[in-house]
Amino acid sequence: MEHITINSLTVLRGLLKDELFLAFIKAKEHEGEDTVFSYYGEFFSKLYSAGAECDFAAYVSNAVLTDENAFSRCCAAGKAPSPFVINAYLNDIDLIFGYIAEPACKQGEYFAAGKPLPIFDRSKGAAVLVARLKKFYKKHGCGMFIKHRAFGYSDGELIPIENPSRITLSELKGYTLEKRTIESNILSFLHGLPYGNMLLYGDRGTGKSSTVHAMLNRYFESGLRIVELNKENMLDLPKLRQILSSNPLRFIIFIDDLSLNEGDDKISGLKAALEGSVAGKTDNTMIVATSNRRHIVKESLSDRENSVHVNDSLQEQLSLSDRFGITVLFSSTGKAEYLSIVAGLCADYKIEYNEHIADLAERWALSKGGRSPRRARQFADLALSCIKKHEEIDF
Repeated sequence: MEHITINSLTVLRGLLKDELFLAFIKAKEHEGEDTVFSYYGEFFSKLYSAGAECDFAAYVSNAVLTDENAFSRCCAAGKAPSPFVINAYLNDIDLIFGYIAEPACKQGEYFAAGKPLPIFDRSKGAAVLVARLKKFYKKHGCGMFIKHRAFGYSDGELIPIENPSRITLSELKGYTLEKRTIESNILSFLHGLPYGNMLLYGDRGTGKSSTVHAMLNRYFESGLRIVELNKENMLDLPKLRQILSSNPLRFIIFIDDLSLNEGDDKISGLKAALEGSVAGKTDNTMIVATSNRRHIVKESLSDRENSVHVNDSLQEQLSLSDRFGITVLFSSTGKAEYLSIVAGLCADYKIEYNEHIADLAERWALSKGGRSPRRARQFADLALSCIKKHEEIDF
């Protein structure tokens, strides 16, 4: 197959930017030339780095599946691609998989070509294949949303977070009722039922942010994604929601450690996003914020000194918090609850929990400023490390 043929890709032209696939093309087009082994050397190097030597076709299949293009975007948005786009897409996958199916230098010795993923099976006809792909993109979205679960936002663009927290709900001990409230609301959100934006507030180290990430990890396969929005970009909330509005997935817009000064123009913007602005509301986004205090808007010194404005100031502070449909308090842990968390973590780590361990855990918490799930995990990590090194637990 001539290079001009593979270079004629249309809908899937983005694959020509894939370094591994491009290296394969260059190696194939130089077969029969003295330089061919140099090009295949480059291909094999990239192939092994990608861990794709046992099934190159599977790698290419995933590249095709996760490519964002006219076909996948239409399907993800629940729209029907035009017959022209469908035909061009089918021609492209025939070209791609036909190209990698041709025998290549050192195939079987240096790598296995493999077969395309079953989702691209055409044995039942093109119409069945297209219907299968439409269903896939409608459920999973397209492009980077298939591969990534967490995103940042900057300058009007979503940026995939390569290594998001993988914490699970089973790792988070305690706060059963709080987690149940949050999970119930997220399930309503995922199922298209009425839901509320959420404010999670309470002391530092109680697991507010970790709970949000654990929910993401549990419901990623159900179509949940997260966009982390810093306070500096909060005025972009309507724009961000518009970017996400045509996506079939469900997005938590996560604002961590939220705290604003009175008079900040972000206050009115967030109020509008939470309740008042029609332009800012979409059905596939939920705002979740964490804060160490329920009064997100900080009281100024002048407000404290001027009794005339005390009530107005209090109302202003509460008006933003009250616009969250659901507020969940993560209160500080008492001794019994703290030690229960330590015991649960010790069970996970296969550490024998006894009175000595409990005494050490209590000493650790008090030496670090107080009891919390974060302190419990820090102690359990320290204990595990010491035990594995056959050392006394000491600090």
